[in-house]
Amino acid sequence: MVDLSFYKDRKVFITGHTGFKGSWLSKVLINAGASVTGYSLAPATEPALFELIGIKQRMDSVFGDIRDLPSLKKAYDKVSPEIVLHLAAQPIVRDSYKDPHYTYETNVMGTVNILECIRLSNCCRSFLNVTTDKVYKNMEWEWGYRENEPLNGYDPYSNSKSCSELVTHSYTDSFFKGRQVAISTARAGNVIGGGDFANDRIIPDCIRAMQKVETIIVRNPHSTRPYQHVLEPLFAYLMVAERQYDELAKAGWYNVGPDDCDCVKTGDLVTMFCDAWGEGATWENKWDGGPHESNFLRLDSSKIKTVFGWKPIWNINEAINKTCEWAKAWLASDNVERIMDRQISAYMEGFK
Repeated sequence: MVDLSFYKDRKVFITGHTGFKGSWLSKVLINAGASVTGYSLAPATEPALFELIGIKQRMDSVFGDIRDLPSLKKAYDKVSPEIVLHLAAQPIVRDSYKDPHYTYETNVMGTVNILECIRLSNCCRSFLNVTTDKVYKNMEWEWGYRENEPLNGYDPYSNSKSCSELVTHSYTDSFFKGRQVAISTARAGNVIGGGDFANDRIIPDCIRAMQKVETIIVRNPHSTRPYQHVLEPLFAYLMVAERQYDELAKAGWYNVGPDDCDCVKTGDLVTMFCDAWGEGATWENKWDGGPHESNFLRLDSSKIKTVFGWKPIWNINEAINKTCEWAKAWLASDNVERIMDRQISAYMEGFK
């Protein structure tokens, strides 16, 4: 579905490269021989995947704030990238309730700033803005949302990503018509995988409980989400960025979610995690009455499947098994970068 040889020696600019998804994406591109530049704040967690796998020495890593346009533009202009992948964001729903101003500044003005860099230059041929499945106005439908559904996320995080989508659409219509710049957005489902240490995410919470030999606490076991391994959307992003590079008609707005069978309740996900982990792992329902979150969310990914022939490679059980494999290696002080390389290779075998 994606030919990584396309990226060999190409100049790729990633915002948010020190995050969970950004670190995996940087690793895939470095392995592919790309010339990778990342622009991001320092890692937000301790430990951090970016630090654990030591990729800083194999890429041009710039620590900076996506809200700082002069700093971002300086880093961008120095590289003159051909491909830009925008992942920088404040990504946690509950944190967006605590600090909505920072969330909107980062997620909306950050998108404006990277698009300004592209608008004021002539080097970029392919841009992808990574948003979220939560951009849609959630009607608690049992069927998946399609790309033409209304955008209106409820909470500040989700709404700010809806705004990021609209900013991208506006820039496309206002400034890039007639220019050789392909612009797309990708709305991915919930991702899991080795190296996610974020707060307030269910699988990292599970792993922290295992580290402490404690019962896993689940605050909302009945919410349904489209879960997928982190490599699923990352390879979809690379596929879109590659294909639209020479085929402008491929640019658009794409859902990237698992098949319906892998849209599961949080409680079922944790049960699968406990089964995969073993060692007597258990969980407990402790709903905490926190801020509003949608109970049911599913994506219809028919468009990306039709346009690109994309398909998910790993089902939810395989995704959980790979996550547990990485986490157990980390807890045992094993070489987690080697685990990542092995998992990337195994994932690509699924293309055949």
